[in-house]
Order: sequence, then structure tokens, then C-alpha cells
Amino acid sequence: MRIGIDLGGSKIEGIAIADDGAERMRRRIAAPRGDYEHTIDAVAGLVSAIEGQTGARGSLGIGIPGTISPATGLIKNSNSTWLNGRPLAEDLPRRLDRPIRFANDANCFALSEATDGAASGAAVVFGVIVGTGTGGGVVINGRLLVGANAIGGEWGHNPLPGAHGGESPGPRCYCGRSGCIETFLSGPALARDYMASGGPEVTADEVARRAASGEALADAALCRYEERMARALGSVINLIDPDVIVLGGGLSNIDRLYDRVPLLWSRYIFSDSVTTRLVRARHGDSSGVRGAAWLWNEKM
Repeated sequence: MRIGIDLGGSKIEGIAIADDGAERMRRRIAAPRGDYEHTIDAVAGLVSAIEGQTGARGSLGIGIPGTISPATGLIKNSNSTWLNGRPLAEDLPRRLDRPIRFANDANCFALSEATDGAASGAAVVFGVIVGTGTGGGVVINGRLLVGANAIGGEWGHNPLPGAHGGESPGPRCYCGRSGCIETFLSGPALARDYMASGGPEVTADEVARRAASGEALADAALCRYEERMARALGSVINLIDPDVIVLGGGLSNIDRLYDRVPLLWSRYIFSDSVTTRLVRARHGDSSGVRGAAWLWNEKM
């Protein structure tokens, strides 16, 4: 049995899956925001509850916001800021008395979809989360590409390719830079762009609904979003040439992206033809926690 934990900022989700990927049980609890010690307690309690209900001990993988620094062994780049600078990769294995594999939550998403999701069987997969933020992960022949600095797939903090006009220098990003892809392709970025063009203050989901109902202002904002995504993904295709790009997160539910973005990205790709497929995640919101469990598959 494999156990996966998705350590989010507002909730912690756990899952147990069998060797064939079948779900045995799932449980979700509130995250103790701002409290590192209580986070350790919460994860330990969730694992104990899963093993108690299933009657089995499992391998354990944990998806985390941010990543573990190869230089210090401490958490870095987490938007759950109470984890930053903490030795989570030492404290949790000691508390739970077993080895634990950790990975960035976007990497877990990519691994899930490459293992038994929408990109199953593909050699090179790029997983993209477009929601509150913009994350990414790379899986090659079933293995996560973590990288020497543990930042493999972090496309959201590259500058938006081909920025022009009002796109440059671009909005300020929480990472300290300006004009990051995340500041254009996250949900809040779409909502902000719509409002800047004269629309009311609404969510990204509402912008998409208004565009679908024929509102010209919302449609124009979504067209800008699609063209920016085409530029951003075009640069990824030029770099790693994936077989499949899988979208997850709230904005992945916008149906028109899967037709329109591939129609636009060819102009930014260094090839006479493009066979890369853009697809929606098969496991949806479950992909992150399933990918954490799959950190213990035979190919790792």
C-alpha cells in the first residue's frame, strides 16, 4: 500500500492506494496555518488514521508547497511561510519512524498524470497547475526531473516570453521579481487583467463564464490569456519538447484553452510541425495527493 499526503496551506489531504492505483481510502483535515509543530502533529495523526482504517502500513510520500533545499535540507520557496527554513525532511521521518519521500506539489501533480492519468504512457510530460499560482513539473520516462537546485519545472518564475507594450516590466511577483509568467497566467492575474480593461472586480471563473456567455470584454481578456499561455508553453516545448502537457488547477476547467492555445503556440515553436498534446488532468484535484503516493513507484 502507498500513502500520499498533500500538505496544503488550508487543508492536508491523505490517500491510500493499492499497487494498481485503486483508491483504498481518502481523508482531508484542516491545516494548522502558521504553526509548524502542529503541522507535524497533523500529518502524523492523518497517517495514523489512514493506517488504522486500512489495517496496513504503507510507504509514505508527501507533496509540499515549495521544495527542500539541496544546500541546507530546509524547506524553501513555500507560500506556506511557516514551513520555510524548517527541517521537515528530518522531523517527519523521525516522528513517523520510516523513510519518507518529499516532492513539490506541482511535481506530484505531474507524476500522477504521467503514471496513470491523462499522460499515461508518454515519455516526456510537462504538468502545469494554473490556479492561485502557476506551478509546473517535468516527468521523463516515469521519473521526476527535480534538478540540481530542486527547481525543475518552475516555469512560473521565468519572465513571460515576448513581453511587449504594457506587459513590460510587468506586475510585481511575490518572489521579488517583476513580469513572471505567474503574474499573467494565475487566476488572480486573469481577474486583474479583466478589471484593468474596464470590467468589474470578479474571480477568474466569473471572467470565463462571462466570456462563454458572449461578453466582449471578458472574451478579450481570455483571448489575451490564451495568447500569453501559448507563448509561455511554446518556450517549454522548445526546451524539453514534451509529448503531452497536462493542465490542472482551477483555470484548467476552461474548455476553450485546449483548442485555442495549440492553435496559437506554433508561431513560437522552433519546428515545422507540433505534435505535443494539451490535455486536461484526468484525476483533477486528486492528482497532487495521488502523485505523492506514487513517489514510491518502482521507477523512482
